[in-house]
Amino acid sequence: MIRVGIAGFGVVGQRRKDCVDRHPEMQLVGVCDQLYQEDGQFDDGVKFFKYYTRLLEDDLDALIVCLPNNLAPEVTDQGLKRGLHVFCEKPPGQSAEAVKKTRLIERKCPDLKLMYGFNHRYHHSVQEAVSIINSRQLGGLINLRGVYGKSKLVTFNQTDWRIKREIAGGGVLLDQGIHMVDLMRLFAGEFEEVHSFISNSFWQHDVEDNAYALMKTREGVVAFINSTATQWRHRFNMEISLERGSITLTGILSGSKSYGAETITVAYRNSEDDESGDPREVTTRHNIDNSWRDEINEFADLIINDTKVVSGSSLDALRTMQLVYSIYCADKEWKEKYNLFV
Repeated sequence: MIRVGIAGFGVVGQRRKDCVDRHPEMQLVGVCDQLYQEDGQFDDGVKFFKYYTRLLEDDLDALIVCLPNNLAPEVTDQGLKRGLHVFCEKPPGQSAEAVKKTRLIERKCPDLKLMYGFNHRYHHSVQEAVSIINSRQLGGLINLRGVYGKSKLVTFNQTDWRIKREIAGGGVLLDQGIHMVDLMRLFAGEFEEVHSFISNSFWQHDVEDNAYALMKTREGVVAFINSTATQWRHRFNMEISLERGSITLTGILSGSKSYGAETITVAYRNSEDDESGDPREVTTRHNIDNSWRDEINEFADLIINDTKVVSGSSLDALRTMQLVYSIYCADKEWKEKYNLFV
């Protein structure tokens, strides 16, 4: 059995607990959260601690980190130093520099697995899109357009650390938009040219409530993203144009159930002499979200089979964070206001 500890036992930590409990070769032995007034034990025998240092003293094999952005890198690093396999939720920290430091520790621990939780990669619609793009059945990529938005920065009884720059490091782009940034990297590769506008003019917190970015890869694939906390109807939408058709991802299954049905629509370009602009389309709706389960199962498989981390590696985390900060820094006023760098 892989003996697991969870650092941070809020909504996400409890969701990860469910995944661990369902895995036949994982056992949750302890959790920590600063909401606990003292150390103790639940009725099922799982220990709870106020401080993560006490959790790390327990007999663990693996650690799942579900903590605010300012603490996640520190606890990830300490887990690795104690010889634990580590799964850390996104974002991996407040900056790319934190990930670089973690990667230095990772290199000294070649037998340990370090995986980052970019959950959207495990949604069925996303995996279907990846398969179509990689197969090149619709030709090469031309461009991507994405909107990921919610109604405000703190929703669904989340704690308010997300609007405090000293804790979060960033706003809607770093907290939610990072998923779409990561998917655009997954679909198109690395973006080398970035232009942006960043704003906190509506909610007027110390972090952004809107980010608009236009990006281009070396191969010429162009992507546009709007990560927003002023989308009054919660929305996830990505349009992917290819040489012989298109893919549209609409909605994403989530705990809040507020982003609508998760669908993938594949359109097949008409012949060149057909100017109707109304191609044949096939829409598939996915009604079951196994992404959380599948992600933790993959983490367990890495440990059991001693295989290399492919999806959600520390390099993935670093490059996604670097792209997020490239978006921040491409807005000169925002970069200078908060003294940011990539």
